[in-house]
Parts: sequence; C-alpha cells; structure tokens
Amino acid sequence: MNPFKRILVPVDGSETSKKALDAAIQLARAMDGQIRVMHAIDEMMYVSGYEYTADLLGAARTWAREALDGAAATVKAAGVACDSLLIDELGPRLGESVAQAARDWKADLIVLGTHGRRGFNRLLLGSGAEQIIRLAPAPVMVIRSANAI
Repeated sequence: MNPFKRILVPVDGSETSKKALDAAIQLARAMDGQIRVMHAIDEMMYVSGYEYTADLLGAARTWAREALDGAAATVKAAGVACDSLLIDELGPRLGESVAQAARDWKADLIVLGTHGRRGFNRLLLGSGAEQIIRLAPAPVMVIRSANAI
C-alpha cells in the first residue's frame, strides 16, 4: 500500500511553491499517486477601511487561475494525474482553506513551500505554512526557500 496517493499542493506561483510542486511530483511518481493543486484567494486582503477594490480582486482571480493552470500543466507534463481547485470566498484564512480542501478531497499528504520569514516580517505577514501545519488533517511536507534563514 502506498501511503501518499492523494497529494494536495497549495501554489502561489513563487519559486518556493514551484520547488514544493517538484517535490510533490517526485513523490506522486514514486507512489503512483495523483496531485491536486490549489490556490486560495484571501478576499480580506482586498478590503480596506476605505474601499473594496473589485478591479484588484479581479486581477487576483485571473492571476490565481493562471498560476493553477501553469502548475497543473507542469504536473501533467511529468505524467502525473492532476486537477486543480480555486477557493475564492470571503472569510477563511489560508490555513483553514487548505485544511478544508484536504479534508474534502481526503488528501494523504500536503506539500507546500515556505518562505521562511522570521522576526518582524513574520509578525507583519503571518506564516501561511504555520497556519497550514497547525490545522492540517494530514501529514505536511514543508519545502524551504533557498534563501530561508
């Protein structure tokens, strides 16, 4: 029995995200598994005290779809079964969205990249990887950025 048949990979188009996708592809090939790439748009990022920027949110949706399509094409070119999921709803944070997607799809493993932020940057920007690890219903493999501290 192969333990990691259903691998969920949150992608954001970054180099670190691409490294995580490459690692997931290697695992999926070795385990005869499949990959679901996902992206969650955090609509709260586009709400301010002054205005709700629909144009900016539209651009985020277009970019997210392009990132997902590119990631799915990479996986399929490697000969691994793949589908994609775009989560676009107001409310849940990244960790909650990934955890729910993993539960719904019955993921065996979540593979994600981390930028390795520390100190003040981590305080300001938060840690998406930390949220996911804390809430994940499945094992998490974290791929560090080449320049993570």
